[in-house]
Order: sequence, then structure tokens, then C-alpha cells
Amino acid sequence: MKTFDIPEFYKSPIISRIKQLRKLNDPRKTDFTPTLLDFGSIRFFISRHFGFCYGVENAIEISYKAIEENPDKRIFLLSQMIHNPEVNNDLVSRGVKFLMDTSGKQIIPFSELTKEDIVIIPAFGTTLEIEEQLNTLGIDVRKHDTTCPFVERVWKKSEKLGEDNSTIIIHGKFNHEETRATFSRSEKKAPSIIVKNIHESRILGDYILGKKTIEEFEQTFKGKYCCHFDPKQHLKRVGVINQTTMLATETQEIADYFKNIMQEKYGEADLKNHFADTRDTLCYATNENQEATYGLLQEKADIAIVVGGYNSSNTSHIVELCEKQLPTYFISSAAEITSATVINHFNFTNHEHLVSSDYLPNKNPVDIILTSGASCPDSVVDGVLQKLISFFPTATPVDVALDQLMN
Repeated sequence: MKTFDIPEFYKSPIISRIKQLRKLNDPRKTDFTPTLLDFGSIRFFISRHFGFCYGVENAIEISYKAIEENPDKRIFLLSQMIHNPEVNNDLVSRGVKFLMDTSGKQIIPFSELTKEDIVIIPAFGTTLEIEEQLNTLGIDVRKHDTTCPFVERVWKKSEKLGEDNSTIIIHGKFNHEETRATFSRSEKKAPSIIVKNIHESRILGDYILGKKTIEEFEQTFKGKYCCHFDPKQHLKRVGVINQTTMLATETQEIADYFKNIMQEKYGEADLKNHFADTRDTLCYATNENQEATYGLLQEKADIAIVVGGYNSSNTSHIVELCEKQLPTYFISSAAEITSATVINHFNFTNHEHLVSSDYLPNKNPVDIILTSGASCPDSVVDGVLQKLISFFPTATPVDVALDQLMN
């Protein structure tokens, strides 16, 4: 796989060595058990897969190269390049400005741009409408387009579904940049509708089977389908694609659900004419990170700490998996760890910041699951690890613990 030139300050002396060791011992990535990093009084179960993925490293390389090669030009990010505050804040510190927020609200009007300006398209991609606006201004959007190739793969899948006369069901978060970008393309090829989860899928399934009225359909899906969508006509043949960072098990559950709905309505013999059996469109990094999280959860740890941006979809799903099994703290960086007794963290379900006391159990050793999302720098995870170690005066020195691991 291609390697990218990313700034050294995003790398980590601890995490990088662990990842390199796992890569050497498991080149085919078949072992999802975590790495145990033992400091005596505190031990970390470190996920087999986490941190910058292919798409993120690609986006970072393009963005920093644009800054380096164009010192005299104005540089804009369409919105957050990735969902990580450390990366976005560093780009802003280098003079890059945001044109929009993550919900699509304009911060700087496009009318203020000129054809001499550079606009970086984020890793999530953008809508066809925005691309057209920028092209009209004379801005070459392809030159600094960091759209993840795995997102583009979903777009190609939607195109094939449209050619097959299937209505496209998108499993995703309606306001997420990636879902908006995917929807703008799928609706050009076929009738398209967005479902957030299995709950909304069941509402749509009940409508297909005639168990819910058009009014009940509208109550749930108003504004979540394309303008030419006719519920009475366009739900006779469907296929499922998704936002690449959704929970893999839920995407599969949704696809299986609609397959069963079509089989119930039209019969097994005619199923192929009503359900397009698409393969999962989650990206490889999301799959690996989620599988590695299941591997983490086989360990008997005391708490889990998940590091990443609070608006990161793939990170929130890792948190969701961990929360089902043990106390979990979702933090953006080591700065959220105030002391050995107080931690600031984020509740992604209610979108609220929390403060918890006595989060570290009074035992020896303390066992901690540690992982991050695909947009989190290893250096940030490293900072969290070292901050926690600092609370244990008798902990084995880092270099000694690493040497023991390597040997």
C-alpha cells in the first residue's frame, strides 16, 4: 500500500514502535488481539488497528503540500479536512481558513473567492452542487481534492445501482458531510433515501409492506429523500450503500433486513428482481478498527479510553462498542485528563461534555483499553498514554517496557 509524507509531529515514539512490531509479526493483519504494554502498576491493552488510515494520510499529505508549495496564495478548506481538532487547528495556525462548518453552513461566502485561491476538498468529499459552484469561479477542485478513495468507491457503487434501476438506500447520518456528498451523486442516478439506523429502516420496511401510511412515512423521512422520489413507485427494487464510517454490524443488519422485507413481499423466487445484493461498502480501516475493538473487548480491563474528535463518526462507533462492556471515556487529547482523579470526557449520544471523578480504580495493576479513531494522530494517543503513566510513581520506565515488549 502507498505510503504518505505526513509531518513528523503527528507520529509517536511509543505507538509507532508498537505498530511496526505488529506489522512485522502479522503482515496479513489476521490477528486482532491487542498489544499488552506492561508498566507494572498500570497496563495498557492497545488496539491492533487504530489511528490514521489511508484516506486520512492522503488528505494530510495533499493539504500540507498545498501550504508548502503556495506560500503566496490564499488557502481554504471547504470544511474540516478530517474530524480531528488537533489536525484542523494546526492547519488553521498555518493560515488555512474554513469556508463552511461541518453542517454545511457558510462561514466565508464563495463570492469572496477568486480563481487564484486554493480550495482543499476534505476527505469526506463534497456535493456535486458545491463542486459546480467552485468550478464556475474558475477554481480547479480536482487539484486539491483529498476525497478518500473508499468514499469514491461508494459513489461508484451507487452509480451501478442506478444503472440497475434500483432505488438507493443510504445508511448514514443525514447531516454528515460524507452522506451529503454521496446523496448528491446517488440522486442523480436513482431515487435515493437515507436511513440513520435499524429503527428507521424498520419504519421504511413497514411502509413497503403496507403496515404504515404515507403520513407516517413522511413523519420520519421528510427531507431525507430526493425530490423525484415517489414512495409508491420507488420501493419495489432496492439496494443498500452506506456512509463508510458507520457500524459494520448495523449496516449488515440493515441490508439483511431489506432483503427479508423484499422476500416477504415478493417471494424468494422473485427476490433477485427486487433486492440488489450489494457487498458491504465500509472502508477497510473502519472494518479493521471495529474488528480490533472486538479483539480488545476480549480482555478483562477496568476501563476503556477512546481518543478522537468528538464529531468523528468512526470514533463514536468504537466508543459505542466499548460502552456496552465497561466504563468508557471518550476524550480528544491528554488535556482532558485533569488529574489521577478527574477526567473530562464526551457523551456522544447526548452530545454533552461530562466531568467524572475517581475514573481510575484503586487496584494494582490498573488495566486500561486504549484506542482511537481513524483520524486521530498517534502523537495524541501517545500523549494520553504518557499522561496516565505519570500518575503511577512506581511504573516501569517507558523505554524499559518497550524493550521488554520488543524482546
